[in-house]
Amino acid sequence: MSFFGFRIAREYERCLIFILGRYKGIKGPGLFWSWPFITRVEKVDIRVNTVDVAAQDTVTRDSVTIKVNAVLYYRISDPKKAVLEVANYQSAIYQIALTTLRNVIGQNNLDEVLNDRDKINLQLKEIVDKITDPWGLDVQMVEMKDVEIPIAMQRAMAKEAEATREKRARIIKAEGEAEASQKLAEAAEAIAKSPAGLELRRMQMITEVGAENNTTTIMLLPSDFVNLASQLTKKIEKELEKDKKI
Repeated sequence: MSFFGFRIAREYERCLIFILGRYKGIKGPGLFWSWPFITRVEKVDIRVNTVDVAAQDTVTRDSVTIKVNAVLYYRISDPKKAVLEVANYQSAIYQIALTTLRNVIGQNNLDEVLNDRDKINLQLKEIVDKITDPWGLDVQMVEMKDVEIPIAMQRAMAKEAEATREKRARIIKAEGEAEASQKLAEAAEAIAKSPAGLELRRMQMITEVGAENNTTTIMLLPSDFVNLASQLTKKIEKELEKDKKI
């Protein structure tokens, strides 16, 4: 806004004053006056701005082609440098972010890109901030948004994850069997020391089986009982034979 040389700059704006083409200083925020006709005022927004880095094909260190996009947050810390030191600071910071993203991704493996995003984002921020600092730009943050992986690589990663899960399941099963065999060995040792414990366990098993709705119940008898019954049968048969002879 200009009325007889009076101008107004908003709270988030700074105005660079050029008189007859020469830089004379910065005005704002608020109301200020400048020479009419011979003064050019260039306003600069000092709020945080965003730059969307378009998705681009990038090759990782392990030769995997992926598509990555990012977003960059920056603000103008020195309006004078932002206008005088670079022709178009918005285009310049976009190009720097674009090339830096490609270079940093190329220095990392695919697993690092997927799992260490925070580290890569910090690395991107430090590099871009260092380059743009002479231009009066302060990079607040750089964030990778999406990482697109080729379909063939997605299938390979899915197979690898499935194989890892299967391996983990087999290990857990083997550990369970080892623990079970150890417990069985301890139980066998305890029963060997107290044979009566085996009979009690058999009786308990019969009770448990009887509690179920089964039509057939199998009872396990100790071999000693079977041998004793066989000996008694033979003895009775001998006694009967003797009686017949008499």
